[in-house]
Amino acid sequence: MKSLLLAASLMLCTNVMAADPAPPPPSDAEIHAANQRLGRGMNLGNALEAPQEGDWGVTLKPAYFLAIKEAGFSTVRLPVRWSAHAKADAPYTIDEEFAKRVDWAVDQATANHLNIVINIHLYEDLNADPDGHLPRLLGLWRQIAARYANRPATVYFELLNEPNDKWTAAKWNAAVGKLLAVVRHTNPTRAVIVGPVNWNSAKELEALELPTADRRLILTIHFYEPFTFTHQGASWIPGSNGWKGQTWTGTPAEQTAIRESLDQAVAWAKKNHRPVFLGEFGTYEDAPLASRVRWTEFVVREAEARGFSWAYWEFCSGFGAYDAKTDAWRKGLKAALLK
Repeated sequence: MKSLLLAASLMLCTNVMAADPAPPPPSDAEIHAANQRLGRGMNLGNALEAPQEGDWGVTLKPAYFLAIKEAGFSTVRLPVRWSAHAKADAPYTIDEEFAKRVDWAVDQATANHLNIVINIHLYEDLNADPDGHLPRLLGLWRQIAARYANRPATVYFELLNEPNDKWTAAKWNAAVGKLLAVVRHTNPTRAVIVGPVNWNSAKELEALELPTADRRLILTIHFYEPFTFTHQGASWIPGSNGWKGQTWTGTPAEQTAIRESLDQAVAWAKKNHRPVFLGEFGTYEDAPLASRVRWTEFVVREAEARGFSWAYWEFCSGFGAYDAKTDAWRKGLKAALLK
C-alpha cells in the first residue's frame, strides 16, 4: 500500500511539474513599450479603404514601403474596408483575393522592418446601424484575427476606425468587450488599438470604458483641429471651399487650443494607465503650404512631448507628405514630421 501511495504521489508531482506554467499577466510597461515601438508612422490611406483599390488614385507599391522606411518612419497604418469584400450573411466570408492583398501589404511592411496597424475602416453601414451589423463586425474580426495569429508582434490590430453616427459610448463600450473576446481567442498577446466614439475624438474619452483586465490595449485619438483649417477645400465636406485661405501661424491662442486637446488624452491615459497612439492628423492640400508645415511640426512635437506614438494622415493623396507623381517627399512636410 505504501508503495502504491508513493507511486501515485510521484506521478502527481511529475504531472504538476510537466504542465506548462500559466504566462504571467503583462505589466503596463509592456504595452507602453509596444506603443513606443510604433514611434513615428504613416497612414497608407486612399488605397485599400477605397471601394476598390485604385478608385481613389492610390495603388500600393513595394517602393512606397521602402520610401517610408528609408525616410525614418517606424510604422505604417493600413486602412482596410473589409466590409466591401465580405459576404453579407454569416459567416461573413471575406473574399480570399482581397485578403491576399492585405497579406501582401503585411509582408511588405515586415520585409522593410516596419510595424503595421491593420484596422477596419469605413464600415458605414455599421456606423448607421451598430446593433444590426455587430454580428458581422465580430465575424470579420474572427477571420482577420485567425488569419494573422501567427504574424509577429510588429502587426497591431485596431478594432474600428472612428466609430461615429449611431454609435453611442455605451454601445461602443459593450462592443469592445465582445470584439476583444473574439480577437483574444486566437491572439491572446497581440497589441490592440481602441479609440472613443465621435470619430475618435479626445472630447469623448471620459465616456470610454476599456476592459480593465486586458493590459494589452493602446488608446488612439485622431486630431484635425481647427477643422476649418485642416479640411479647407476638401471636396467631401460641404462648404469647405468657403474656408480656403485660412492660415495657422502658431499664435499663443492657436498653440493653447492644440495643447488642451492633446492634454485631454494625457489625463485619460494617466487615469487608466494606457499609452496613446495619435492615429491620424494632417492637413488637406488646399491649405497654404507654410501653414501646413507649421501646424504639422507643432502637433508632432507636442504629441511626442507627451509620449504619444503617431501616424500622419496620409502618404500620397490629398493630405500627402509624398508626391506620387514625382516619387518624392514634399520636403517641408517631411521635415516637419521627422525633424
